[in-house]
Amino acid sequence: MREVLAQLLAWWQAGQTVAMATVVSTWRSAPRPPGAVLLVGPDGTVVGSVSGGCVEADVVALAEGVIASGVPVLARYGVTDADAAAVGLTCGGELEVHVEAVSATTFPELERVAGAVTAGQPVAVATVVEHPDPDRTGRRLVVGPETGEPQAFGPVLGSGRADAAVADDVRGLLAAGRSELLTYGPDGERRGTGMRVFAGVLGPRPRMLVFGSSDFAAAVVRVGAFLGYRVTVCDARSRFTTPARFPAADELVLDWPHRYLSAEAAAGRTDRSTVLCVLTHDPKFDVPLLEVALRLPVGYVGAMGSRRTHQDRLDRLRQAGLSTAELDRLASPIGLDLGARTPEETAVSIAAEIVGSRWGGAGRPLREVSGRIHHEPV
Repeated sequence: MREVLAQLLAWWQAGQTVAMATVVSTWRSAPRPPGAVLLVGPDGTVVGSVSGGCVEADVVALAEGVIASGVPVLARYGVTDADAAAVGLTCGGELEVHVEAVSATTFPELERVAGAVTAGQPVAVATVVEHPDPDRTGRRLVVGPETGEPQAFGPVLGSGRADAAVADDVRGLLAAGRSELLTYGPDGERRGTGMRVFAGVLGPRPRMLVFGSSDFAAAVVRVGAFLGYRVTVCDARSRFTTPARFPAADELVLDWPHRYLSAEAAAGRTDRSTVLCVLTHDPKFDVPLLEVALRLPVGYVGAMGSRRTHQDRLDRLRQAGLSTAELDRLASPIGLDLGARTPEETAVSIAAEIVGSRWGGAGRPLREVSGRIHHEPV
């Protein structure tokens, strides 16, 4: 994606108009995910892909027409298994592709978006791909990497209600590192239909580092993957740290946890979106690991254990020189008080605490809380 964005920016900076085709939704076995992009340059050069080849020719033809007319197009490919080959998707999948003309006039915020991506900051572009009013199709809202506030570099979506609803939802997708097609009423009504907005998130998925190879760790990995994290499992014991035990993990690492975390931090592969779940439940692993973790600017550090284990751990960490402020960052015993007993229930309680720490939620039933349901990021 970085290569495609770099080429798009080069044409944009040269004052040229480019057609950009983006996969905005897929069903079943579509070959490319939402957010996949194909560019058709001013000289006919094609960069990127939206289907792995099976509908590229038709998309390129549409793109050339969009460059000529300036009118965006939303095209759907593939209907059923029976006629999939006839429309080009021999895999039997379906996808929708939004094609628009991009230039300094139509996408004035592109340079700022590219700058954020180059700096390693996640940023989302929400584009209206379908609306009853054709004049509102193609309008976009940029949600920035710091506060999550919409940045009105270009035209907004047509009403304050639409801007607020879309910005709220895109903040969540931005935090999860996931692109998605969103549906609203014409003015952003959440239960309505008529306006569809594609939120394209640029930047890496946030990381979840799970330390330990227990059944509880396996359940946390599954929930973490479901929430959109790129999940790494680290444990020094090869017998337990296996793909069969952790099929949902993106990465398995055999190393001492504190050594691995120190190396990842030194390489710049942890940040404020990173969450750490310490589930080793063994002082020889826990204490050296937490000594490193609690001094890093990460989003969440939680550790499993009883209250007695927690107190013993605090005493050991104080002896290691950690300050009160650093120890206050530790979520231990890990998770919210849901009465969880099984590994799966415990994983839900841990996930709930992580979500609350990200958005500043109190972890109380909504019926007992007044004010906004959607919190601002913390």
